[in-house]
Amino acid sequence: MNAKATAAEISDAAQTAVNDAISGAEDMLTQAANSTGERAAELRAKAMQQLKALRAKIDDAQSAAVQKGKAAATATDDYVHENPWRSIVAAASVGVVIGLLIGRR
Repeated sequence: MNAKATAAEISDAAQTAVNDAISGAEDMLTQAANSTGERAAELRAKAMQQLKALRAKIDDAQSAAVQKGKAAATATDDYVHENPWRSIVAAASVGVVIGLLIGRR
């Protein structure tokens, strides 16, 4: 449950950051399209900065997700190696439940 809450919080924060950065960049590019000369170049540069910052945030979020996924996989692997029979019973139970659900169709 804690991992799900953490994943949801990370996902929400990343989505908010992405939406904010995209909105800001869109606004600046729209203003740049309506401007000319130095002002347009300045707005385009700011938009590109925001997009680069967004890419960095996305890369950080991806790295964090990969690390957490690897940690979860390692923990699962350790648990299965420490409790092989319990894991076999759990997997068999899930299989029986799925079989019963499919059989009801």
